[in-house]
Amino acid sequence: MPYGKFITFEGPEGSGKSTHISLLAAYLRAQGIGVTLTREPGGTPLGEVIRTLLQHNGSGEAPVGRAEVLLFLASRAQHVERLIRPALAAGEWVLCDRFEDSTLAYQGYGRGFDLSELQAVNHFATHGLKPDLTVLLDVTPETSRARLLARQSATATLPDRIEGEADEFHIRLRDGFLNLARREPARFVVLATEREQDAVAADVRAAVSERLMGCGHAD
Repeated sequence: MPYGKFITFEGPEGSGKSTHISLLAAYLRAQGIGVTLTREPGGTPLGEVIRTLLQHNGSGEAPVGRAEVLLFLASRAQHVERLIRPALAAGEWVLCDRFEDSTLAYQGYGRGFDLSELQAVNHFATHGLKPDLTVLLDVTPETSRARLLARQSATATLPDRIEGEADEFHIRLRDGFLNLARREPARFVVLATEREQDAVAADVRAAVSERLMGCGHAD
């Protein structure tokens, strides 16, 4: 059985990852491709517990910076071993909402940890697993903040630990994602999302078709 493809979606808060990863999953399934849809932190029972710890201080205590890094990577190690690699080996295409690049952007560019150290511990957690394609959904910090506020108002929810960071953090974060994309243009496709949803979704399908399916279009 052919090995599956691994596609990750990255981007700042409010960039539309949840929407576009779901739209791509529906498109691939319509093509007869088996899809596993997952997210980080999370994806496994252990990962979802860690997600609660990270997002809303689920232990009652905020993790220090290094503990935050290691919690994300503990979730990722479990995720890769228990879900991602088995799905790929079964021929599934795995679509993951965040992966290694989020660690480099948030904890590296955002928090200021050394990128080479983060890459080393991530390699340990994943046994070197890399995405076949990374879709970076780009949005300005101003639009990101506006979308977050609108979502919180509509759902009557409070911002999580990351969403509540200062504007300067989110500026560094976006710059970090774009820097990562410039360093690996063969793996990344960067798509601006401050436009019609259908146009962004068409560009996502086109990138997947051209890079992973050997097609020139996605219709």
